Amino acid sequence: MCEEHITSGDMERPGTDLLHREPPGAVRAAPRRPYRPAQVREAVRRAVDERCRSTHTPCDATALADALLVASELTTNAILHGGGVIDVRVDVAGPGIEVSVSDRSTELPVARRKAGPRERLTPGGHGWPIVCLLSRDIRVRDLPAGGKCITALVPLT
Repeated sequence: MCEEHITSGDMERPGTDLLHREPPGAVRAAPRRPYRPAQVREAVRRAVDERCRSTHTPCDATALADALLVASELTTNAILHGGGVIDVRVDVAGPGIEVSVSDRSTELPVARRKAGPRERLTPGGHGWPIVCLLSRDIRVRDLPAGGKCITALVPLT
């Protein structure tokens, strides 16, 4: 796991307010089930576009691209390694966008060890390091019914 990020046993349910305090003008979006990476990316795009329209500010294309990549990686990892996505939440508030993806697994995400010469051509293993690199804050918490929720805050500026 990314060493600078927090892991907690907070027992919040998926879909509850993750920030506990929302500034005026906060934008929420969530795709419909089943959750696929493309649907989650679209929810992120809609939320950021709405925020830019409501605040009359231009959207930073690089920041949006980072948020879309993080959303895609979290969703893909939940599908491939977490037993499937059970909930998704997208919150735009303050200086960034929070993408929360809940899955059925209690196992914490880990970065793969450095690949040997033969393993370098093996696909995969890049998603979690990408999430860690592009996110300002990552929280992993246990869910009451089992599984976990990973929330990544991606700066929008």
